Amino acid sequence: MLVAAAVSPCPPLLVPEVAVGAALELEPARAACAEALAVLAAARPGLLVVVGPAPEGGRGPFPAGSAGTFRGFGVDLDVRLGRDDRAADGGAGARAATIPSGTLPAPLAVGAWLLASADWTASPVEGLGVGESFSPQRCAEAGRGLAERAERVALLVMGDGSACRTVKAPGYLDPRAEGFDALAARALGAADVAALAALDASLAYELKAAGRAPWQVLAGAAEEAGLRGRPLYEDAPYGVGYTVAVWS
Repeated sequence: MLVAAAVSPCPPLLVPEVAVGAALELEPARAACAEALAVLAAARPGLLVVVGPAPEGGRGPFPAGSAGTFRGFGVDLDVRLGRDDRAADGGAGARAATIPSGTLPAPLAVGAWLLASADWTASPVEGLGVGESFSPQRCAEAGRGLAERAERVALLVMGDGSACRTVKAPGYLDPRAEGFDALAARALGAADVAALAALDASLAYELKAAGRAPWQVLAGAAEEAGLRGRPLYEDAPYGVGYTVAVWS
């Protein structure tokens, strides 16, 4: 069953090497993510699954040791999902000499980087890429399946809110975006499973909210868990809604 979950935004800018000059702007978000991961470790999971949005070619399960890269963002930085004895150093700074071309979608690669930065050793780690088009029902079913994977399961759920909070946002300004993000942030911060399950998938798509499907996977996994939520961070830098929360 699900014993804990952490919710994190998934922009590659969370990785300081990618953010470069803007790295300090997201330092509060990184600190909140580190705090959330510490709560996950304290829950003593037998399995951690990183869940995040994925394009069509990156959907489905990823085993421990799956590789990801940030080279597409101009940075010579590769990561692995969880520990892998084949990697020379096993850390976030592993390079091409020890890690082949990545297969992880960018959001899962960001999750892998967060875990490596936290020196995660609490449990094996796997990944799941979910499609933006997945229905709430399909997401809930996937979540229930994850909760049954082990006696004690934890989730690291990667996903952004709307990308339409300002005129400079990737999706330009949409007056509906702030309300959608506020509703989602409240649900994530309070571990409100019903509110997450009820998020409007069509509206989320229009607002470019990539976190909707992963959040509804979390809702499905947490249906019988009785977890309590705690908000750790909420902001909209760059016009995109970012939320960090922890459930335990």
